[in-house]
Amino acid sequence: MQGDEIGGPLLVGAAVLLAAILAVRVSVRAGLPSLLLYLGMGVLLGESVIGVEFEDADLAYVLAVVGLVLILTEGGLTTRWAEVRPVVPLGIALSTVGVAIGVGVMSLFGRYVLDLDWQLAVLLGAVTAPTDSAAVFSVLRRVPLAPRVRGALEAESGLNDAPTLLLVTLVSTGEAAEHEWYTVLGIVAGELVIGTVVGIVLGGAGAQLLARVALPASGLYPLAALSLCVVAYGAAVTVHGSGFAAVYIAALVLGNADLPHRAATRSFAEGVGWLAQIGLFVMLGLLASPGRIDWETIGAGLFAGAVLTLIARPLSVAACAGPLRVPWREQTYLSWAGLRGAVPIVLATIPLAEGVPGATGLFDLVIVLTVVYTLVQGPTLPWAADRLGVSTPGEPQELDVEAAPLEGIAADLLHVRVLTGSKLHGVEVAELRLPVGTSVSLVVRAGNSFTPDPRTRLTYGDDVLVVTPRASRDETEARLRAVAERGRLAGWEQRSRTGPRPSTRRRLR
Repeated sequence: MQGDEIGGPLLVGAAVLLAAILAVRVSVRAGLPSLLLYLGMGVLLGESVIGVEFEDADLAYVLAVVGLVLILTEGGLTTRWAEVRPVVPLGIALSTVGVAIGVGVMSLFGRYVLDLDWQLAVLLGAVTAPTDSAAVFSVLRRVPLAPRVRGALEAESGLNDAPTLLLVTLVSTGEAAEHEWYTVLGIVAGELVIGTVVGIVLGGAGAQLLARVALPASGLYPLAALSLCVVAYGAAVTVHGSGFAAVYIAALVLGNADLPHRAATRSFAEGVGWLAQIGLFVMLGLLASPGRIDWETIGAGLFAGAVLTLIARPLSVAACAGPLRVPWREQTYLSWAGLRGAVPIVLATIPLAEGVPGATGLFDLVIVLTVVYTLVQGPTLPWAADRLGVSTPGEPQELDVEAAPLEGIAADLLHVRVLTGSKLHGVEVAELRLPVGTSVSLVVRAGNSFTPDPRTRLTYGDDVLVVTPRASRDETEARLRAVAERGRLAGWEQRSRTGPRPSTRRRLR
């Protein structure tokens, strides 16, 4: 291929990527998952508008799996274990029992209401049951949710891809019909266990390796972490385990380990995750064909979405969260925030690739369901969180903490901003009463930086740099948050503040 022949595709690809990046701004303001804009770009590029033809379902499935692996890697690397740990039982229940209930309800709906044959009905249930990690990670991390609610939704979306992928594959290939239901259940459970073990082992081993190996360039650490997660996927699949479970668990272990350049690794993972989302959804938009979606398909998609959102999802949440005594307000929000996105569409490409009769109609129905109900649910999530009392004050904002890979240094640098209304305003540095060995090293005020003394008073708009031994980081963040919320007398009101480290997605006010 000559240089001028390469230039055209590169120009189009780069232009689409740039437009997709700029479109993130629009999606953030509208409160919508960016996937809708990317799907729209793919549809515009497709045969119905501009004329780019793409009908290779097998290639679409392979590329989609690669995209989901990268998205799950980003989700695991950027998920805080302190938030997820208390809700692991709920996340596991939602991703297994909850998925099973969703599949059952939607399968019965497809068979007896839409009059599908049993294979297509079960496929309808299996492809629509899981929530989407890309949508959950991109939308809910902009909503100031209580850590337990966010942790449950993130854990569910990270884990429920694995069982549904196995089920859709077994049903599409006809293998499910060759076994009893309990055998199919055993196969799914066995692959999940194997994938989880592989993820834990390789994630732990990778964390130990990266912590001890001195690589010649800091940019190699993010690449190594990403490679380890992809290795976990491949290793799990090789031993007949769930690759999706392995990659998410491995990324979760790595993301919460004490790695060199941890902040840079997370930033790199976010960039790769965005790139995967853009490529995945544009490709799926190319695969879609608006010209063949008739009013009957639209009606079926709207009806199926209503049953999924208003019946199947609430039943799944109630069955899983009720025994764990989750408050009804949190259950209601968990029900409404079960976003669908790339995963149902990707799963719908499997029966397409296998040539299942009626798979094209199922794919079009899933496209309609995903687009319409994402438009309905996405913008309402902040409002619903406020109304149900599951939101937290302030806007989510990450604290920039870099784990310096310097021999003999085990310290973190915390960047704290004093926001308007914060009770840190007027507090002297000495009154912070930070742990032993922790110091306020620099204050930036109105563009000027200076080294504070114990009598320096903090004020609105200050950027404060705090150096703390890594062993004291939890205690330091807890103390800063206590003063931010209750003022200089916080220590007299509550001598100690225990619990998991606050999410760095929240802002110290």
